[in-house]
Amino acid sequence: MKDTVNHLIDAIENFLKTDQDAIDWETKPSPDKWSKKEIIGHLVDSAQINLQRFVRGTFEENFKLIYQQNEWVTAQHYQDADIKELLDLWILLNRQIVRVLIAYPDNRMQAVCDTGKNEVALHTVEWLAADYVEHMKHHLDQIK
Repeated sequence: MKDTVNHLIDAIENFLKTDQDAIDWETKPSPDKWSKKEIIGHLVDSAQINLQRFVRGTFEENFKLIYQQNEWVTAQHYQDADIKELLDLWILLNRQIVRVLIAYPDNRMQAVCDTGKNEVALHTVEWLAADYVEHMKHHLDQIK
C-alpha cells in the first residue's frame, strides 16, 4: 500500500504543478463528452466513492458500493461549478484518502467490495487503491 500512496501523492503534486489558468476548463469536445471541469468533477466523485470503499473495507466484508459516473456528473452540475472550488474539493478528498491509506490495517488489505453494476465484481481494497490511482492518472493526463 505504501507504493500506492506514494503514486497517489506524486500524481496530485504533479498535476498541481501544471498551469491551471492555461487550461480550457469549459469546452466540451462534443455534446456527449465531458469538459475538463466535468472530468475534475468525475474525479471528485471517484474520490468520494473510493474513500467510502476504503473506510468501509476496514470493518466490512463483501459490501456493494457502485458508482453511476454519468448520472453523478450530471446530477452534480459540475459544468456550472467554480473550478477553483472543484479543485479544492478534489485536493481535500485526496488528502483524506492518503490519510486513510497510509495507516491502512495490513489485515484488511484483502477485504473485498463488490463494484459491479449489473453483475458481481469483487475487488480487494489493495486492488481498488491501485486502480484508483491509475484511473486518476488517466483522467489527469486528459486534462494536461
